[in-house]
Amino acid sequence: MEKMSRVTTALSGSALTGRTMHCHLDAPANAISVCRDAAQVVVAGRSIFKIYAIEEEQFVEKLNLRVGRKPSLNLSCADVVWHQMDENLLATAATNGVVVTWNLGRPSRNKQDQLFTEHKRTVNKVCFHPTEAHVLLSGSQDGFMKCFDLRRKDSVSTFSGQSESVRDVQFSIRDYFTFASTFENGNVQLWDIRRPDRCERMFTAHNGPVFCCDWHPEDRGWLATGGRDKMVKVWDMTTHRAKEMHCVQTIASVARVKWRPECRHHLATCSMMVDHNIYVWDVRRPFVPAAMFEEHRDVTTGIAWRHPHDPSFLLSGSKDSTLCQHLFRDASQPVERANPEGLCYGLFGDLAFAAKESLVAAESGRKPYTGDRRHPIFFKRKLDPAEPFSGLASSALSVFETESGGGSMSWFVDTAERYALAGRPLAELCDHNAKVARELGRNQVAQTWTMLRIIYCSPGLVSSANLNHSVGKGSSCGLPLMNSFNLKDMGPGLGSETRLDRSKGDTRSDTALLDSSATLITNEDNEETEGSDVPADYLLGDVEGEEDELYPLDTEHVHPEEPEYVLPQEAFPLRHEIVDTPSGPEHLQDKADSPHVSGNEADTASLAPVDSSSSLLSVSHALYDSRLPPDFFSVLVRDMLHFYAEQGDVQMAVSVLIVLGERVRKDIDEQTQEHWYTSYIDLLQRFCLWNVSNEVVKLSTSRAVSCLNQASTTLHVNCSHCKRPMSSRGWVCDRCHRCASMCAVCHHVVKGLFVWCQGCSHGGHLQHIMKWLEGSSHCPAGCGHLCEYS
Repeated sequence: MEKMSRVTTALSGSALTGRTMHCHLDAPANAISVCRDAAQVVVAGRSIFKIYAIEEEQFVEKLNLRVGRKPSLNLSCADVVWHQMDENLLATAATNGVVVTWNLGRPSRNKQDQLFTEHKRTVNKVCFHPTEAHVLLSGSQDGFMKCFDLRRKDSVSTFSGQSESVRDVQFSIRDYFTFASTFENGNVQLWDIRRPDRCERMFTAHNGPVFCCDWHPEDRGWLATGGRDKMVKVWDMTTHRAKEMHCVQTIASVARVKWRPECRHHLATCSMMVDHNIYVWDVRRPFVPAAMFEEHRDVTTGIAWRHPHDPSFLLSGSKDSTLCQHLFRDASQPVERANPEGLCYGLFGDLAFAAKESLVAAESGRKPYTGDRRHPIFFKRKLDPAEPFSGLASSALSVFETESGGGSMSWFVDTAERYALAGRPLAELCDHNAKVARELGRNQVAQTWTMLRIIYCSPGLVSSANLNHSVGKGSSCGLPLMNSFNLKDMGPGLGSETRLDRSKGDTRSDTALLDSSATLITNEDNEETEGSDVPADYLLGDVEGEEDELYPLDTEHVHPEEPEYVLPQEAFPLRHEIVDTPSGPEHLQDKADSPHVSGNEADTASLAPVDSSSSLLSVSHALYDSRLPPDFFSVLVRDMLHFYAEQGDVQMAVSVLIVLGERVRKDIDEQTQEHWYTSYIDLLQRFCLWNVSNEVVKLSTSRAVSCLNQASTTLHVNCSHCKRPMSSRGWVCDRCHRCASMCAVCHHVVKGLFVWCQGCSHGGHLQHIMKWLEGSSHCPAGCGHLCEYS
């Protein structure tokens, strides 16, 4: 959609007028270039080579340079440039490796002037010297750059980058003899046209091919480069070593970069694929574009500012077969749609909050930030009205710091390092983690681990140390409590044969037999109780006194004169009504209904008689003989995990997920699990707990998380002899043709684990190097470096 804004710019007595407009081309464009008076633009591509006049309301076709009966590859253009000193001189780079110059002043229809056929592959870029009318520079896919004098038929100089293909070449505007070249291996080279034998400077600018570069029109040493790594970097070339001044992160590979006239920190970029828009960036604010043009519907292939002293008009060509003129005033500003609010927690609990200045009152007791520990702390930087972003969206930043010592996260680090998540039975994992939490003063977490142990493990294996109560005076371990019986005058034979050997912690197998079929007098209302206020009547086990007797716990209500009650020797069935014996004392009947047996204390010993005339005491399972299955507690465990996660303790949620595994995984959706895992891994990496983080990823029950540590890793290796980077896949250097994996001790090729010194690059077999460094700290290769193995 065309926008109707118009701009008039005065330039040296003439005026540039126009609006945002576009015209349809016959074919996709590969490059565009503007003549020096900003009145015409040339568009070149594989099937198009035309000149258009830029009028106030539209583009008007002036000349078609593709003439002739037969189509020629010389007319298939990859790049085009219009000389800024001679308005009749153009040059094109052909896809067949030919460099062609065009003279618009020729009277014939065919404007072709000269052909240079010295390149063997596609020519990617051509560039005229800014002040020398007859000097033309080209860069080709064959890795060579050639300098042509248009008064001669052959090139005058050939520059070899000793590298892969050349993607861009640009003469410096300020330095007469200097030009820059970019390569597909990520390097940028600076050359002096008087010295074609070697480059003046070379440095690695990007991680991947460098597709474009552009010298700053005002600052002598600023060079902007764009590459496949989606970055635009600004380099200061006036220093001894190239210094990166600014870096802009884009969303796609950068195909073209052009500095904006009259705006020192602005540059325009377009992408090679995916993104069809053109962006204008302020390199001082690299995260949000200053302007964006969205007219094209396919990849933008060429951009050019209409006049070197006019920042208002930008021309572009695209693969959608359109030529556009963009008015900067009509550009959209992404900063207007940016969210000015933000919230972030610091590593040690500090909270930063940013909001629109209009929403944050200037008063409300704000205190200036002085760097000391203040709770809370606010600070705000006042913007200078002269700054370029003063009129754009800006936010006020508030920082809340935690009290000194109150935000310590040492417990998090200690817990992460000491927790056991795998490699042991579930019961041991729960016990160990409960112990760790208890030692760190996190009693609620410790209790949670204990409850998980009780729920998912056999009750007979629960250690008494993890139970909340103890039973009996002087008892060292929890024992099952039973309903009341009063046995007196037991025969010596029975007493001696049924004694429980508690000093050894087990039941003598020759006298006490486990009888699962035996039952105990109980009632249907018995439940598992913990910490009951009703005391147990009798206790069997380690208590003070003789081991042969049953001692009453209620010493105030002992009735020594009450009649004896003896069980029949053939025992009795479950809940069988005893009719031959009188009813027990009232205080015993009242307390017989009291439940005292914990579900975790299930199995007890049965006493078997030796003599048939002796009385029988049968002690069986506790008050019930079945326990609730773990699935009964699934909802409770799920709610517990959500509780810890909502409280911010994602460490506990993830640890329980890993320890319980499939027992609880099915109850929590995959997206929630992934969110917990990624949050916990991020915290671990913030605290540099790399090993713990990797273990959590490895043990993860989420498929999306378990593959995080399976991503490929790139290892850059230098040759230990020539110190150059090794580009081949093998261990033989392409430059010095020597094996880089030779052991410095045994001088054999290392075919297994290889260790090397990061200081001198020498190394060898791991065992050989370790043994060598035990007796000497000098490098075994004899380079004199002091190596250290840790």
